Amino acid sequence: MLNNRIAQPTEALGKGFLIISFSLSLSLSVSHTLFSLRSPQSGDDASKEGTTAPLGEPAVRTDPKPGKSRRSPLQTLYNGDQQPELFAAQRSLQGRREHLEQGCLSHKRKRQVLSPEDLKHLIVDDKHSLIYCYVPKVACTNWKRVLMVLTSEGRYINPLAIPANEAHIAGNLRTLSEFTVPEINRRLRSYLKFIFVRDPFERLVSAYRNKFTRSYNTAFHKRYGTKIIRRNRPDPEPEALEKGSDVSFPEFVQYLVDPRTQREEPFNEHWERVHSLCHPCLIHYDVVGKYETLEPDSQAVLELAGVDGTLQFPSSGKSTRTDGNMAAHFFKHISPFYQKKLFNLYRMDFLLFNYSTPEYLRTR
Repeated sequence: MLNNRIAQPTEALGKGFLIISFSLSLSLSVSHTLFSLRSPQSGDDASKEGTTAPLGEPAVRTDPKPGKSRRSPLQTLYNGDQQPELFAAQRSLQGRREHLEQGCLSHKRKRQVLSPEDLKHLIVDDKHSLIYCYVPKVACTNWKRVLMVLTSEGRYINPLAIPANEAHIAGNLRTLSEFTVPEINRRLRSYLKFIFVRDPFERLVSAYRNKFTRSYNTAFHKRYGTKIIRRNRPDPEPEALEKGSDVSFPEFVQYLVDPRTQREEPFNEHWERVHSLCHPCLIHYDVVGKYETLEPDSQAVLELAGVDGTLQFPSSGKSTRTDGNMAAHFFKHISPFYQKKLFNLYRMDFLLFNYSTPEYLRTR
């Protein structure tokens, strides 16, 4: 049975707004994420359906050959009919799910209202019944490439043949925000939802290195670099104010922990916290993959989707990947005062995804 830790149905809060509630304890093959809201247009079918929109399409996907059917990835995961290798990997994945659920119970008490804008990071693959929440700096380019292959009806075959910039073009992949509320409901119930996470500070250093130390990222330099320098650098040179191309890591940290930053605008997705991008305490993720175990975790998702025989997740060719040692080097130049402020800012990501406080931190 499902353990009923589901929020009571609530009144809609206005046009296009959603309230998501979910079961924190899942023991069946159905992910029980629910939406409750008023429809965008009063009087349409969705407004009559209340909080339990019909599923519409079956959870079991049908193969092209008549008479053939196979389990959806979600059913495969929870019914335990995986291959032996996948069954072993499932133990680790189950532990992560349980840790995340417990963390949400312990630390996220406040009910949250989400709008369709909050679902723009959730990519949908209808053909294979998958929903992927992409997190920048956690192999999301390669996952987008893989999903472009899976959803392209043969247009793409090799993920690495897809240029990185093409993988990030809006419109190449559908997001959950593009669907109607009943359609969102059905997909959240019946699709396998997965996410990949990373040590929060390694991800942060990776974002800084990519966006502020690469000469080609002039848009980021102009958009954020000039603001960071103007706010945090005493007596900046005119060229620095104009170009914003030489932001230091300490200046970047000061910008992040400054309360004015989030009052003025939301964090950029490259340094936004994972729990704010993907709402893991409101949406039940069936698979929580980790950057530190990227290849086996990605393989497990592809096996659940039934495509591991035809598609392989691309291996990383980076020779200077940001790891703990590199993060420690960057944090050497951050004072204990700012280290503590930064840790508090990303604390929920450390807690929810079971990352230890880095040994290099000096917060006292």
